[in-house]
Amino acid sequence: MRLRSLSALTLVLLFALAACNKAANQSATSTAQSSATSNAAGAGGQQAASTPAPAPPPPVVVPAGTTFTVKLGQAVGSKISSAGDAFPATLAEDIQVDGNTVIAAGAAVKGTVVQAQPLGKIKGGALLEVRLTSISVGGVDQPIDTTAVERTEKGKGKRNAEIAGGGAALGGIIGAVAGGGKGAAIGLLAGGGAGGAGAAYTGNKEIVLPAEAALSFKLKAPLQINK
Repeated sequence: MRLRSLSALTLVLLFALAACNKAANQSATSTAQSSATSNAAGAGGQQAASTPAPAPPPPVVVPAGTTFTVKLGQAVGSKISSAGDAFPATLAEDIQVDGNTVIAAGAAVKGTVVQAQPLGKIKGGALLEVRLTSISVGGVDQPIDTTAVERTEKGKGKRNAEIAGGGAALGGIIGAVAGGGKGAAIGLLAGGGAGGAGAAYTGNKEIVLPAEAALSFKLKAPLQINK
């Protein structure tokens, strides 16, 4: 009986020892796995931190000599505009580089009036010169340097002078018929005045570029566009 009790006690102790060893092994395994996971995460974080960010793509350059068309947002003219006046416009067609669109049609464009000279009443032609100053790329105005668009209208000064001279001659003839001498002088003065008035009403035209007018410009310097 005593022997059986000792055997039973021995078995209980053996089972308890085995259970303790199993728990210890499970704890050690769990600790090792946690440590390995932490080490892997730390290594991954260090690797991610040490990986350099990708370099930004190189800028796109629209070369000098590129021609593009814009539509005026308002009328400009030799008489209605002054040198230094700004005007809005929109890009009429895409600007492409190597077949890729870099600035889409509809982009806002700004320009300035370089010269605006109205026709003279008696002589002198009209002149209008405009150029572009900036274009919107991604919502940011980029300065541009373009060629100028120039329009001229020849004055009718020669014709006006002939009309004035003809009027004076006609007045002189009338004065001579009336009595010569003093009458002729009076007729010349009257004829000259009539000729001058006629010159002021000849059909000279001012230069006007209306809103929505299409104008083509050429870049004088490259335009760099950052992606």
